[in-house]
Amino acid sequence: MSPTIWMALGLVLVLEGLGPMLFPALWRKMIGTLSTLPDALLRRFGGGLVVAGCVIYYMLRHKMGG
Repeated sequence: MSPTIWMALGLVLVLEGLGPMLFPALWRKMIGTLSTLPDALLRRFGGGLVVAGCVIYYMLRHKMGG
């Protein structure tokens, strides 16, 4: 895999880890709320995140000349 992908994955892990590290009670409440949402809504939300990530990746790759 490209080093850029590994750097992006590392950044995602850092950002994901900040929530439970800095705000554990709020993070736990958010996870509890997410677990009560219907599957269709979670799939829609996840799909939106995937699309947003692909668009950002495409824009950055295009801008960097890759």
